[in-house]
Amino acid sequence: MIEVKTSSLSDGEFNRGVFATCDIKKGTMLHEAPVIAYPNDQHQYIEQTLLADYAFEYGVNHSAILLGYGMLFNHSYNPNATYEISFEKHTFDFYAFTDIKAGEEILINYNGDVDDKELLWFDQEKE
Repeated sequence: MIEVKTSSLSDGEFNRGVFATCDIKKGTMLHEAPVIAYPNDQHQYIEQTLLADYAFEYGVNHSAILLGYGMLFNHSYNPNATYEISFEKHTFDFYAFTDIKAGEEILINYNGDVDDKELLWFDQEKE
């Protein structure tokens, strides 16, 4: 259903993104990414690495590194996918927010809410 390929949206060293391998209907679960959670007071160490740009907030007192394809979804302020945190399963569950066509890149809003247009750190740096 999904695969990792080169993305024109990413300007990092690896330029990767997650793409649909078939048409996907709105509401379909795309991926269940297990998490490695750590206390926020340890984030200062992560900030010294490339992983800082990939960490997600995980509740009030923790951050998380996502496994699987979880950290490879690129950002859009008009996403075609969303995610929900399952603290019970310790996963981030990714779902199609709209119908997605085969070959289309799957994008999430890094703000956590599909309607949140607040500028992210990398867009603030461009201004």
